[in-house]
Amino acid sequence: MADRIAPVLVFLVAVTVIAELADRAKVFDVAAREAAHLARGRVWRLWLLVVVLATGLTIVLSLDTCAVLLTPVVLSMARQLNIPPKLFAFTTVWLAGTASLLLPVSNLTNLLALHPFRQLNVNYLSVSWRPAIAAIVITVGVLALLFHRDLTRTYEVPPTPPVDDKVLFWGSTAVCVLLGPAFVSGVQVAWPASAGAIILVILFAVRRRGELRWSLIPYKLVLGVVVLFTVVNFLSNHGLEDVLRQVAGTTSELRLSATAALGANLFDNLPAYLAMEPVASSDPHRMMALLIGVNCGCLLTLWGSLATLLWRSRCRAAGVRISWWSFLWRGLILTPLVVAGCVLALNS
Repeated sequence: MADRIAPVLVFLVAVTVIAELADRAKVFDVAAREAAHLARGRVWRLWLLVVVLATGLTIVLSLDTCAVLLTPVVLSMARQLNIPPKLFAFTTVWLAGTASLLLPVSNLTNLLALHPFRQLNVNYLSVSWRPAIAAIVITVGVLALLFHRDLTRTYEVPPTPPVDDKVLFWGSTAVCVLLGPAFVSGVQVAWPASAGAIILVILFAVRRRGELRWSLIPYKLVLGVVVLFTVVNFLSNHGLEDVLRQVAGTTSELRLSATAALGANLFDNLPAYLAMEPVASSDPHRMMALLIGVNCGCLLTLWGSLATLLWRSRCRAAGVRISWWSFLWRGLILTPLVVAGCVLALNS
C-alpha cells in the first residue's frame, strides 16, 4: 500500500506548490483578464474562454487548482464586470469534476487508478478520452441551458492587471505549460511535478523569498489522504468489498458508475474510489466506469469531493452564497446526464 500512496502524496504536494506560486506570480489573474479582453464585451464569449481555461487547468494541474485558485479570480472578475457570479462559480466547480477524467494527473482518483491500469497492461488515455470528451461537452451544454439569460449580457472591457515581476510570471507560465506534455510522456508524474515545484521554489527564493512559507505544503490534505487510505484498507479487510460487489454488480457499467456516484456523494469521492477499486480492477472499462462515478457523479452534495468543499469556502470569501439546496438541484440536472453520457461514450 505504501508504494501506491507515496507517489500520489509527492505529486499532491508538488502540484499544490506549483499552483500556489503560479497564482502569486499572477498567472491566473492575467489569464482571466486576457480572456475578458479577447471576449470583447460579450459574456458568452468570456464564458467560453473561462470554460477553456478551467478545462485546461483541471486536466493539467488537477481539479483542486481549478476549483480553489481559478474560482476567486473569475468571481472577482465577474464582480468587476457586473456579471452574475453563479455562472462562473458553477462553471469552475462542475468542470473541476467532469474535466478531470482525461489524464491521470487530473484527479487523485485517476492517479490511484494507474496501478490497476498498469497491471492490466492498458494505456489510461486510450480508455479515458471518449468519456472525458463526453463529460466536458455535456457539462458545457447544461451550463449554457441553466444560465442562458446571463450569457446574453455585455460588459465594459477592463484594463490588464500589472505584473510585478515578469521573471516570476513568465517562469511560472512556462512551468505550467510544460507540465502538460510532461504528464502525458509516460514518466511517473511525481517526477515532472517535483521538478516544476523545485524550479519555482528556486525562482521565488531568488526573486521574492518572503512568499516561500511552510503553509504552501498542504499538510492537512496529505494527512487526510493517509487517513482515508488507512480507514478504507481496514474496512476492506473486514467485508466491505463483498458488500460493494453485490451492490455494484458484475456486468453493468452504468450500475457500477451509479453506485460509485452514490458513495462519492455520501462519503466523498476519494474513499468511495478506494473502497470500490477491488470491485472494478479486473477490467479497464469497469475501472473507467468507476472513475466516471466518483469524478463526474460527485456533484450533488457539497462534500462530494474535497475540491468542492474548498470551492465553497472560496465562494463564501468572495461574498457568493451557494446553499446546499441550490447546489443539489442543479446537480440533479447535470449528474444523471453526464454519468450516463460518459458510460455510453465509454462503450461506443
